[in-house]
Amino acid sequence: MSEQGRRTATLDRETKESTIHVEVDLDGSGRAEISTGVGFYDHMLNSFARHALIDLVVRAEGDVHIDAHHTVEDTAIVLGEALREALGDKKGTRRFGDATVPLDEALVQAVVDISGRPYCVHTGEPEGQIYVTLGGGAGGVGYLGSLTKHVFETIAFHAHIALHVRVLAGREPHHIVETQFKAFARAFRDAIAFDPRETGVPSTKGTLNS
Repeated sequence: MSEQGRRTATLDRETKESTIHVEVDLDGSGRAEISTGVGFYDHMLNSFARHALIDLVVRAEGDVHIDAHHTVEDTAIVLGEALREALGDKKGTRRFGDATVPLDEALVQAVVDISGRPYCVHTGEPEGQIYVTLGGGAGGVGYLGSLTKHVFETIAFHAHIALHVRVLAGREPHHIVETQFKAFARAFRDAIAFDPRETGVPSTKGTLNS
Protein backbone atom coordinates (compact mmCIF):
# COMPACT_ATOMS: atom_id res chain seq x y z
CA MET A 1 0.00 0.00 0.00
CA SER A 2 1.33 3.45 -0.88
CA GLU A 3 2.06 6.19 1.65
CA GLN A 4 -0.98 8.08 0.37
CA GLY A 5 -3.20 5.23 1.48
CA ARG A 6 -4.11 4.01 -1.99
CA ARG A 7 -4.19 0.25 -2.17
CA THR A 8 -1.55 -0.55 -4.76
CA ALA A 9 1.00 -3.23 -5.55
CA THR A 10 3.64 -3.90 -8.20
CA LEU A 11 5.06 -7.39 -8.59
CA ASP A 12 7.36 -9.25 -10.98
CA ARG A 13 7.97 -12.96 -11.46
CA GLU A 14 10.44 -14.62 -13.80
CA THR A 15 10.88 -18.32 -14.53
CA LYS A 16 12.14 -20.34 -17.47
CA GLU A 17 8.53 -20.45 -18.68
CA SER A 18 7.43 -16.83 -18.33
CA THR A 19 8.22 -13.28 -17.29
CA ILE A 20 5.31 -11.48 -15.64
CA HIS A 21 4.86 -7.87 -14.52
CA VAL A 22 1.67 -6.78 -12.73
CA GLU A 23 0.57 -3.45 -11.28
CA VAL A 24 -2.74 -3.02 -9.47
CA ASP A 25 -4.54 -0.06 -7.94
CA LEU A 26 -7.67 -1.17 -6.11
CA ASP A 27 -8.90 2.42 -5.90
CA GLY A 28 -8.68 3.09 -9.62
CA SER A 29 -11.26 3.66 -12.32
CA GLY A 30 -11.02 0.51 -14.43
CA ARG A 31 -8.10 1.48 -16.66
CA ALA A 32 -6.19 -1.49 -18.05
CA GLU A 33 -3.03 -2.13 -20.05
CA ILE A 34 -2.96 -5.85 -20.74
CA SER A 35 -0.56 -7.82 -22.91
CA THR A 36 -0.13 -11.55 -22.30
CA GLY A 37 0.27 -12.89 -25.81
CA VAL A 38 -3.07 -14.70 -25.41
CA GLY A 39 -5.69 -12.46 -26.96
CA PHE A 40 -8.76 -13.95 -25.33
CA TYR A 41 -7.13 -13.81 -21.89
CA ASP A 42 -6.28 -10.15 -22.50
CA HIS A 43 -9.96 -9.57 -23.20
CA MET A 44 -10.97 -11.28 -19.94
CA LEU A 45 -8.45 -9.36 -17.82
CA ASN A 46 -9.55 -6.08 -19.40
CA SER A 47 -13.13 -6.97 -18.52
CA PHE A 48 -12.14 -7.84 -14.95
CA ALA A 49 -10.37 -4.51 -14.46
CA ARG A 50 -13.20 -2.49 -15.99
CA HIS A 51 -15.97 -4.05 -13.93
CA ALA A 52 -13.98 -4.28 -10.69
CA LEU A 53 -13.00 -0.61 -11.15
CA ILE A 54 -9.37 -1.40 -10.48
CA ASP A 55 -6.47 -0.08 -12.54
CA LEU A 56 -4.48 -3.00 -13.88
CA VAL A 57 -1.24 -3.34 -15.83
CA VAL A 58 -0.21 -6.82 -16.99
CA ARG A 59 2.81 -7.48 -19.19
CA ALA A 60 3.51 -11.15 -19.74
CA GLU A 61 5.89 -13.01 -22.03
CA GLY A 62 5.76 -16.78 -21.97
CA ASP A 63 6.33 -19.97 -23.89
CA VAL A 64 3.19 -19.58 -25.99
CA HIS A 65 4.92 -21.54 -28.75
CA ILE A 66 4.03 -24.55 -26.58
CA ASP A 67 0.54 -23.40 -25.56
CA ALA A 68 -1.13 -20.76 -23.39
CA HIS A 69 -1.11 -22.71 -20.13
CA HIS A 70 2.07 -21.47 -18.45
CA THR A 71 1.49 -17.84 -19.38
CA VAL A 72 -2.14 -17.86 -18.23
CA GLU A 73 -1.32 -19.66 -14.98
CA ASP A 74 1.72 -17.55 -14.12
CA THR A 75 -0.18 -14.34 -14.80
CA ALA A 76 -2.93 -15.52 -12.44
CA ILE A 77 -0.31 -16.30 -9.78
CA VAL A 78 1.18 -12.80 -9.89
CA LEU A 79 -2.22 -11.13 -10.16
CA GLY A 80 -3.41 -12.99 -7.07
CA GLU A 81 -0.28 -12.05 -5.14
CA ALA A 82 -0.64 -8.42 -6.19
CA LEU A 83 -4.27 -8.31 -5.09
CA ARG A 84 -3.30 -9.79 -1.73
CA GLU A 85 -0.54 -7.21 -1.20
CA ALA A 86 -2.72 -4.30 -2.30
CA LEU A 87 -5.52 -5.30 0.08
CA GLY A 88 -3.29 -4.73 3.09
CA ASP A 89 -5.03 -5.24 6.44
CA LYS A 90 -8.51 -4.83 4.85
CA LYS A 91 -9.53 -2.37 7.55
CA GLY A 92 -12.83 -0.65 6.79
CA THR A 93 -13.82 -2.92 3.91
CA ARG A 94 -17.16 -4.61 3.37
CA ARG A 95 -15.31 -7.96 3.17
CA PHE A 96 -18.08 -9.85 1.35
CA GLY A 97 -19.27 -9.39 -2.21
CA ASP A 98 -22.00 -11.15 -4.19
CA ALA A 99 -22.90 -10.54 -7.84
CA THR A 100 -25.13 -12.26 -10.38
CA VAL A 101 -24.33 -11.11 -13.90
CA PRO A 102 -26.00 -11.88 -17.26
CA LEU A 103 -24.54 -11.79 -20.75
CA ASP A 104 -27.31 -12.61 -23.21
CA GLU A 105 -28.13 -16.28 -22.53
CA ALA A 106 -25.36 -16.75 -19.93
CA LEU A 107 -25.86 -16.12 -16.22
CA VAL A 108 -23.20 -16.43 -13.51
CA GLN A 109 -23.14 -15.87 -9.77
CA ALA A 110 -19.86 -15.05 -8.01
CA VAL A 111 -19.39 -14.63 -4.26
CA VAL A 112 -16.18 -13.31 -2.70
CA ASP A 113 -14.90 -13.22 0.87
CA ILE A 114 -11.52 -11.47 1.29
CA SER A 115 -11.08 -13.76 4.27
CA GLY A 116 -7.35 -14.38 4.26
CA ARG A 117 -8.14 -18.05 3.71
CA PRO A 118 -7.78 -19.32 0.13
CA TYR A 119 -10.64 -21.41 -1.23
CA CYS A 120 -12.35 -21.79 -4.59
CA VAL A 121 -15.52 -23.57 -5.63
CA HIS A 122 -16.26 -23.51 -9.37
CA THR A 123 -19.34 -25.27 -10.73
CA GLY A 124 -21.94 -25.33 -13.47
CA GLU A 125 -20.06 -25.07 -16.76
CA PRO A 126 -21.81 -27.12 -19.45
CA GLU A 127 -20.31 -30.42 -20.53
CA GLY A 128 -17.68 -29.85 -23.18
CA GLN A 129 -16.83 -26.28 -22.16
CA ILE A 130 -13.39 -27.35 -20.93
CA TYR A 131 -12.47 -28.60 -24.42
CA VAL A 132 -13.43 -25.45 -26.31
CA THR A 133 -10.64 -23.26 -27.70
CA LEU A 134 -11.39 -19.55 -27.76
CA GLY A 135 -9.42 -17.19 -29.96
CA GLY A 136 -6.20 -18.22 -31.60
CA GLY A 137 -7.13 -17.24 -35.16
CA ALA A 138 -4.69 -15.69 -37.63
CA GLY A 139 -1.68 -17.25 -35.93
CA GLY A 140 -2.69 -16.24 -32.40
CA VAL A 141 -2.61 -18.41 -29.30
CA GLY A 142 -5.87 -20.07 -28.26
CA TYR A 143 -7.35 -20.12 -24.77
CA LEU A 144 -8.62 -23.56 -23.73
CA GLY A 145 -11.88 -23.58 -21.79
CA SER A 146 -10.37 -25.66 -18.97
CA LEU A 147 -8.16 -22.70 -18.07
CA THR A 148 -11.05 -20.70 -16.63
CA LYS A 149 -11.46 -22.81 -13.49
CA HIS A 150 -7.68 -22.94 -13.13
CA VAL A 151 -7.41 -19.14 -13.29
CA PHE A 152 -9.99 -18.64 -10.55
CA GLU A 153 -8.44 -21.32 -8.34
CA THR A 154 -5.00 -19.76 -8.80
CA ILE A 155 -6.14 -16.20 -8.10
CA ALA A 156 -8.08 -17.30 -5.02
CA PHE A 157 -5.12 -19.26 -3.66
CA HIS A 158 -2.57 -16.50 -4.14
CA ALA A 159 -4.88 -13.60 -3.17
CA HIS A 160 -5.99 -15.52 -0.06
CA ILE A 161 -9.68 -15.05 -0.80
CA ALA A 162 -12.63 -17.41 -0.79
CA LEU A 163 -14.31 -17.45 -4.20
CA HIS A 164 -17.42 -19.27 -5.35
CA VAL A 165 -18.34 -19.14 -9.05
CA ARG A 166 -21.54 -20.78 -10.28
CA VAL A 167 -22.52 -20.87 -13.94
CA LEU A 168 -26.31 -20.84 -13.80
CA ALA A 169 -27.00 -20.76 -17.55
CA GLY A 170 -25.14 -20.46 -20.81
CA ARG A 171 -24.70 -21.84 -24.31
CA GLU A 172 -22.13 -19.70 -26.14
CA PRO A 173 -18.61 -20.61 -24.87
CA HIS A 174 -17.31 -17.04 -25.14
CA HIS A 175 -20.26 -15.70 -23.12
CA ILE A 176 -19.85 -18.41 -20.48
CA VAL A 177 -16.25 -17.41 -19.77
CA GLU A 178 -16.73 -13.66 -20.06
CA THR A 179 -19.70 -13.66 -17.70
CA GLN A 180 -17.62 -15.47 -15.08
CA PHE A 181 -14.91 -12.81 -15.20
CA LYS A 182 -17.50 -10.03 -15.03
CA ALA A 183 -19.33 -11.64 -12.10
CA PHE A 184 -16.05 -12.13 -10.24
CA ALA A 185 -15.15 -8.52 -10.94
CA ARG A 186 -18.39 -7.14 -9.55
CA ALA A 187 -18.30 -9.37 -6.47
CA PHE A 188 -14.66 -8.43 -5.81
CA ARG A 189 -15.48 -4.75 -6.29
CA ASP A 190 -18.17 -4.98 -3.60
CA ALA A 191 -15.97 -6.97 -1.21
CA ILE A 192 -13.09 -4.48 -1.29
CA ALA A 193 -15.30 -1.39 -1.10
CA PHE A 194 -15.10 0.70 2.05
CA ASP A 195 -18.04 0.67 4.45
CA PRO A 196 -18.36 4.02 6.23
CA ARG A 197 -19.80 2.26 9.27
CA GLU A 198 -16.88 -0.16 9.56
CA THR A 199 -14.05 1.38 11.58
CA GLY A 200 -11.90 -1.72 11.99
CA VAL A 201 -11.23 -5.08 10.41
CA PRO A 202 -14.56 -6.81 9.64
CA SER A 203 -13.84 -9.96 11.63
CA THR A 204 -14.57 -11.12 15.15
CA LYS A 205 -10.98 -12.37 15.46
CA GLY A 206 -9.54 -8.98 14.50
CA THR A 207 -7.64 -10.00 11.39
CA LEU A 208 -8.33 -11.15 7.84
CA ASN A 209 -4.74 -12.09 7.01
CA SER A 210 -4.58 -15.54 8.56
